[in-house]
Amino acid sequence: MELKLRYSSPAPDSAEGWENYSMPIGNSHIGGNVFGGVEKERIQITENSLENPWHHGGLNNFAEIYLHFPYKFEDVSGYERGLTLNDGTAYVQYDINGIGVKREYFMTYPDRALVGRITSTDKLGFEVELEVPFVNDHEERAKTGEVTSEGDLITMRGNMRYWNINFEGQLRVFSDGQVTPKDGKLTICGATDTYFIFCGATNYELRPEVFLEEDDKKKLRDFDPHELVCGIMADASARSFAELRDRHVSDFTSIYGRVELGLGETDVPEMMTDELLKAYSEGKRSRYLEVLYFQYGRYLLLSSSREGCLPATLQGVWNCHDYSPWGSGYWHNINVQMNYWPAFIGNLAETFSAYRDFNLAFRPVAEKFAGEYIKANIPENYTDEPGECGWTIGTASYAYFITAPGGHSGPGTGGLTSKLFWEYYDFTGDKQVLREYAYPTLLAMSKHLMRCVRDYDGLYLSAFSASPEQIISNCDNDWKPGMQQYHQTVGCAFDQQMIWENANDLLKCVDILGEDTLPEKDRETIAKLRKQIAHYDPVQVGWSGQIKEFREEKFYGEIGEYCHRHISQLVGLYPGTLISNDTPAWLDAAKVSLDYRSDESTGWALAHRLNAWARTGDGNRAYKLYSNLLGLRTLPNLWDTHPPFQIDGNLGGTSGVAEMLLQSHEKYIAPLPCLPDDWADGSYKGLVARGGFVFDVSWTNGCATEMKIYSRVGGLCRLKYHGIAGAEMNFEFNAIDGHRIEFETEAGREYVITAIPAWTKQEYPTQIKANRNLEITWNYSAPVNVWRATDSSPTYDLIGINVQEGKYVDRSLDFSKVETVTYKITRADTLDSSSNGAYVTLNHSTALDRDRYRAWIRQINMLCEQRAQAADYLGE
Repeated sequence: MELKLRYSSPAPDSAEGWENYSMPIGNSHIGGNVFGGVEKERIQITENSLENPWHHGGLNNFAEIYLHFPYKFEDVSGYERGLTLNDGTAYVQYDINGIGVKREYFMTYPDRALVGRITSTDKLGFEVELEVPFVNDHEERAKTGEVTSEGDLITMRGNMRYWNINFEGQLRVFSDGQVTPKDGKLTICGATDTYFIFCGATNYELRPEVFLEEDDKKKLRDFDPHELVCGIMADASARSFAELRDRHVSDFTSIYGRVELGLGETDVPEMMTDELLKAYSEGKRSRYLEVLYFQYGRYLLLSSSREGCLPATLQGVWNCHDYSPWGSGYWHNINVQMNYWPAFIGNLAETFSAYRDFNLAFRPVAEKFAGEYIKANIPENYTDEPGECGWTIGTASYAYFITAPGGHSGPGTGGLTSKLFWEYYDFTGDKQVLREYAYPTLLAMSKHLMRCVRDYDGLYLSAFSASPEQIISNCDNDWKPGMQQYHQTVGCAFDQQMIWENANDLLKCVDILGEDTLPEKDRETIAKLRKQIAHYDPVQVGWSGQIKEFREEKFYGEIGEYCHRHISQLVGLYPGTLISNDTPAWLDAAKVSLDYRSDESTGWALAHRLNAWARTGDGNRAYKLYSNLLGLRTLPNLWDTHPPFQIDGNLGGTSGVAEMLLQSHEKYIAPLPCLPDDWADGSYKGLVARGGFVFDVSWTNGCATEMKIYSRVGGLCRLKYHGIAGAEMNFEFNAIDGHRIEFETEAGREYVITAIPAWTKQEYPTQIKANRNLEITWNYSAPVNVWRATDSSPTYDLIGINVQEGKYVDRSLDFSKVETVTYKITRADTLDSSSNGAYVTLNHSTALDRDRYRAWIRQINMLCEQRAQAADYLGE
């Protein structure tokens, strides 16, 4: 299936045009944005180490390449520009005075260069220009630059003062016409086939000393990158255009091409991509666009995060600004982690190596910060023994420095980060990854987080705690920096859940490696952890039936912003595994929180909601979030917008679609766990489940028809799908029940399942009411089972079987002995409390409590459109 972004006019030559309409290409070393201009083609270049500190602008624009032609857009016909995802190439084509012109661009990772080609059916002339943007003589953020041309080569060189960054770029032209250098430019005359190579680098080296060094001028070794750039250029120049293209396509497709998705529309639409997107936002759904966006996320990650490079920033490897948004850093309270959510399930595991190496490089200073953090916040837990305070990471981090937790985010940022290293092993099954990366990372993080907690009456709670960016009070449209005040507390859900997740992941590592094989010091740490983990109390259910964001809250949203972009109290649902079908009462409470938080937010926040809804199994709700992300928070070039552009929304959107199609975080791998009605027919190939199992699945009328499972490393595969035990299989298996099977696999073998029994979605109860006399009523004609969970219990107890009257009175509970009770009804033909049903929560709030809550919500959330929900049913 050919996947293209297509446009009928060039991107405007402006910052707005760059953000909304330019086409991104990249090889992780550098990124480029192609504008497709006719009179002036612009290719803007980014290199992720060319930056100032955030307060001085952050990531800077590396270079601008211009191709000047002697005609205008109005003079051409048949104009089209596009980006072909299948092979990672961009193109521009048009006719001028009967001459056909085509330009092609790609970023080659094997040759570490941008390659562009201009061909025409008759001889043309044009000029090539290379520019160093944003040269200035500011005292602290000065940037110098000079451009020279000689022979067929343009060279740009300069320095950025703050970190003492030396940089160089070279552009070489190969043409069948005449190439003449003049005034730092190259003029090409009488050409029908011209191609150029651009490469660039700085004196940045990813090593611990960059982060440890406190003298800004000594972070980098003061060497000239000239020889490095010359070497890259010489190697690339030794190959023909065809060889360069073949090497690029071979490398790119070997990774990108592993995954396919089809939802019924296979032909490239006649409508251009921006038109298709506009129609989508108006309610005209396009399966092609939905597939295109999914694969675009994989394309962006592969283009911005490869081994030997810096990882993808908030903007990947693309920035045209002098002052980039948030400095184009690595935000560790959700954003950089979201960048890598599609890496493993999306069959792009190689892309994680860039972040892995970045994390390892800053780890020594992270260990230093960990000790300082413990000493400042929980001094009784401090030790000066090297390494025993573990490592930590705050929110804002860059290529030159990191920060420690504090302010608006607690130490859970560390657990959110270490989760990536467990997934690195869990999806690949690579024991070397487990020993060298996952286990050491999780162990060191546990050493830190175990010291972040304090014993409060038997509960180990994070002594300093903050739910990311959640505020005490909101403000109006006259907001200025510094006006917000963040809520700091003890033991909020974000920190407790990620402390638990890290501990649980570490214990899984230990079980695989064998505790008796570990050093004695490690075993001592693990023994302490086993005692602590049961006392982290990571999930609490509140008066609204919600997962509490803060332990001190009663009703939903009474602390902080009601519809906040972060859903930090649900990190145990996604990317964590704490809240799942194995904890059905918590899963229903998570749905309550998601309902209250709303389906509208910033781009990346919609992506997190999408992943969370996918984990609940509600396909239609997840699809609504995906549609909102595409229709409301996507720019014409399909970049996600916060606003402004952030790549995490794209990558989180891709992982959300993957989670709708395949999940493996529970005891069984679940194909098609969250399929919406709108995707009744389709197929995918190459999605990866934990354990190193690669899945190809086809479905019709919402029912799987065939599954192929490729085992990369062998081991037990446990599968869960409707009626799977009745299907035909080319292997022996053990049926746990009608919907669950397990079978041993051999590495390198494929397992095929066909003739899977079709099934029909069953209606289920959707409405329920209850009062404080514990009388439960519902409007559902068929018999039901009645379930009950009290306070923050993760599971339900079955209290009524095959109830037919539409009413049930709970006579077995003394309501005065509990703070809340949640009742749930499900179809009577299931004894699974995690199945679909209706649920309601009761509490002991007074009329005064409820009126005060309503008044408070309206005061602190003047801008939240969903605040009216506060006046809905409050469990009275």
